[in-house]
Amino acid sequence: MTIAVVGRGLIGSAAARHLAKQGQDVILIGPSEPADWQSHEGVFASHYDEGRITRSLDPSPFWSRVSRESIARYDEIEAESGVRLFHETGLIMAGPEGTGPITDVETGAARDGIGCEPYRGVGLAERFPYFAFPENTLALFEPKGAGHINPRALARAQGIAAQKAGARIVEAVVTGLDETASGVTLQTSQGEIAADQVLVAAGGFSNMVLPEPLDLRVYARTVLLLEVDAEEQARLAGMPPLIWLGPAGEDPYLLPPLRYPDGKVYLKIGGDPADDLLPSDAEIRAWFRSGGSAEVGAVLEDSIRARMPGLRCVSTRVAPCVTSYSRDGLALIRRQSARISVATAGCGKGAKCSDELGRLGAEVALGRDLPDWAVAG
Repeated sequence: MTIAVVGRGLIGSAAARHLAKQGQDVILIGPSEPADWQSHEGVFASHYDEGRITRSLDPSPFWSRVSRESIARYDEIEAESGVRLFHETGLIMAGPEGTGPITDVETGAARDGIGCEPYRGVGLAERFPYFAFPENTLALFEPKGAGHINPRALARAQGIAAQKAGARIVEAVVTGLDETASGVTLQTSQGEIAADQVLVAAGGFSNMVLPEPLDLRVYARTVLLLEVDAEEQARLAGMPPLIWLGPAGEDPYLLPPLRYPDGKVYLKIGGDPADDLLPSDAEIRAWFRSGGSAEVGAVLEDSIRARMPGLRCVSTRVAPCVTSYSRDGLALIRRQSARISVATAGCGKGAKCSDELGRLGAEVALGRDLPDWAVAG
């Protein structure tokens, strides 16, 4: 059986690897990262970055489970591809003790048996001198299986591993699907491709491909990159990623110093204060070409300087991204018709757990039922 996977991002490339390893004839279709975002008229993806937080801690049983399943296979993906993608630095989730967000994380850790170390007061300041926290802070440090991944490296690694297992990669943009009783014809920028089954994992652009649109909400996101020099890099050596859980639901996050393709080393801060809906493909493309929001960047800088008042940076810049959400906050992994399935909606958490989301998508494309835990959420 020939299965075409639409989308060479994190979920699609993972699905292709899992399908190919099961002996399926797999065609993985999608474009590479554009060389010039500002002039690019085609589609974009959300893995064009050097750092994403990975963790098992999560209030949601679904997101915790798919994260743990994926993290357990990072070593396997690295071994199959020869690409390093995971950095086990540990992770801090912190917030005012007794408030809902950090209490929910505590509850989830107990529910799933996730080992984490609680820190407060003087002990917190001594253990993590990079940060400044309010007096009533509870910090939960997840030391094992947590830290950060390189999403560009992960997508590349999945593609390499998929090819080694027999998958073919086609550099093209899929613009439509024509389903019949005998198969599916994919309309692409490189001509027509025939398949028996299609799995669409095209992130925010999934509805551009699907005959029947999903109830998918795509939001604009801005990240702030703070360039640090060699002295500051040395001071921050060993710093884990941080997610600050405010009592009102605000959740800015920070990644440690990472080297980007321009050769500079940046701390990355994210966590938009509001959801800015992008209702059309044209608006998603325009957002990627825009370069991001300077106003959101200023809010993010204020939020991180509250946690790191002594931080010195050489320069700052913002970058755009998008996140795709379902109505219920869970991934959309389902069969849409007899020959078309979908795996999308990472809901802002998809990078770290993309391998399991891709595996579940592969199962659906093969006509198999999802496990009860994935259906119940």
